[in-house]
Amino acid sequence: MSPRRNRQHGGAKPVDRTGGDRYGLERTEEWRGEDWVVRLVGGGGAAKHYRCPGCDQEIPPGVPHVVAWPQHGDVDDRRHWHKACWNARDRRSARLQRSRNAPRY
Repeated sequence: MSPRRNRQHGGAKPVDRTGGDRYGLERTEEWRGEDWVVRLVGGGGAAKHYRCPGCDQEIPPGVPHVVAWPQHGDVDDRRHWHKACWNARDRRSARLQRSRNAPRY
C-alpha cells in the first residue's frame, strides 16, 4: 500500500503558467509606425469564422487567435489573426489584398 499524499488546504494559489499572455487582456504594439491594440482570444471565446489577413486562411470557431486594431481605429478596423501570422506579420503578407468593402469570407 502506498503512502497517502499530503494535500495543501487553502492559502496556496495555483501557479499562472500562461507566461504573461493572458486571454482577454489588451496590450499595445507598434507596427508600421502605428500603435495597435492586441488582444488574445481563447478557443472558448472564438465563436465565428474569421479570415486571417496574414495568410488569407479561415480561422474556424474554437481556435485561439489574436485580434488587432489600430489604437485610434474603429470597431470595423479589427482584424483576427492566427497567433503565428501576427508574430510573423513583417515577414508575411497575403498575396491577395482585399479592399475594405470586400467580403471577409
